[in-house]
Amino acid sequence: MAMASKKPTPAATTTPMTSSQPQVILTQDDLKKIAAYKAVEFVESNMILGLGTGSTAKHAIDRIGQLLKQGKLNNIIGIPTSKQTHQQALSLNIPLSDIDTHPVLDLAIDGADEVDPDMNLVKGRGGSLLREKMIEGCCKKFVVIVDESKLVDYVGGSGLAMPVEIVPFCWKFTCKKLENLFVGSGCVAKLRCDGNSDPFVTDNGNYIIDLYFKKDIGDLKEAGDKILRLAGVVEHGMFIDMATTLIVASEMGVTVRHK
Repeated sequence: MAMASKKPTPAATTTPMTSSQPQVILTQDDLKKIAAYKAVEFVESNMILGLGTGSTAKHAIDRIGQLLKQGKLNNIIGIPTSKQTHQQALSLNIPLSDIDTHPVLDLAIDGADEVDPDMNLVKGRGGSLLREKMIEGCCKKFVVIVDESKLVDYVGGSGLAMPVEIVPFCWKFTCKKLENLFVGSGCVAKLRCDGNSDPFVTDNGNYIIDLYFKKDIGDLKEAGDKILRLAGVVEHGMFIDMATTLIVASEMGVTVRHK
């Protein structure tokens, strides 16, 4: 798929939206739900599943819980990527475990904040990037679900944040170091704060620095390596070459692309 133009390539398949009812304007949340339900079609009984975090992944987890309750799925074990997802899965009676017990997962389903033309992702605007990367990095298949608004020409192309999780110690020092790495891309680095203007704290007790780029940062692996070499950095929100399937929902239909 030429992602930026939102047109499928021969490697993609598109299922049109069809209905005998008058056309209904779909909200962004409707599109997220459509993509999530399509992703759950990849789930089979007896699987170990990575359960993502965020508004799109929430729909997928709800659907998995529904199918378990109906007996259409059996013997599923979920590995949650956040405390929030852990609580949601428990409320749906989805059996849970962790990657200490199950170091290889069959499948993970999660959303993304950005997807570039090569299916590289930005994730972590919900604050769960470290656990997401640990869990989604050890699964055989990683299905990413988005609505078409998440498609970008390049990482950072939406003008929104590319998150970096850091230790709280001397966070201003680390923030400045991160900003200086990408001066050529017009980078602005900001500490993420909660609704009370206090630093946002991740499930791991860390802070998040949000990086905003005015230009393409170039080679993503090189950029990621530079970030991780900084003392004080825990992990960045670029998920490079990790997605195996991309599901995009738009008013024109659902597009499924495999790598």
